[in-house]
Amino acid sequence: MAVLPMFPLGTVLLPGAVLPLHVFESRYRKLVQDCLDSTPEFGVVLIERGSEVGGGDTRSMVGTVARIVQVAGLDDGRYALITVGARRIVVNAWLPDGPYPLADIDEWPDPTPQFSLYEQQTATERRVRRLLALAVELGDTSTDASPEISDDPVLASYHLSALAPLGPVDHQRLLSAPSVSARYDLLEPMLDDAEAVLQFRLGRTESPDA
Repeated sequence: MAVLPMFPLGTVLLPGAVLPLHVFESRYRKLVQDCLDSTPEFGVVLIERGSEVGGGDTRSMVGTVARIVQVAGLDDGRYALITVGARRIVVNAWLPDGPYPLADIDEWPDPTPQFSLYEQQTATERRVRRLLALAVELGDTSTDASPEISDDPVLASYHLSALAPLGPVDHQRLLSAPSVSARYDLLEPMLDDAEAVLQFRLGRTESPDA
């Protein structure tokens, strides 16, 4: 168990994913300062109900350690950060918010797969890349249609989950999956729904496998 500074957000950070942050609220400026003075890491969890600003929110109990890899201090005390998801955590208990959110956490690593997931990973990667190509076709200039995917089977499952065009609730379900295989099983119907939406937006009605 360990005590970790926490940054609740309206988005989900998955291991291996990049998360830029604009830090302006005074308590989170203090969090960044303390992290830069010691270990440049903090926890990120999804706000299930409530707001990012001001507190009084309901927070998920599963999150990810964010490692600060780039930082720029602005003249008025704000920070611009680039963080990367490092590892999954589970919150055992929330501690009093002073001067910023703190939690008693444990790391929650995925179990090492006991059998090859190559076929499942390859099929999922092909589908995710197809969805990214559809998003680019729709004019999404922020989407990289040819992202690099890790060779590590656990990290690859997180990369593909993060790249999939899904909402925060679905991303939280994927983060909370007990294993890589379970994560792919959850992701499959989510990709079905996402592809149907993109095909509809493009004015297409054919089956995705046609």
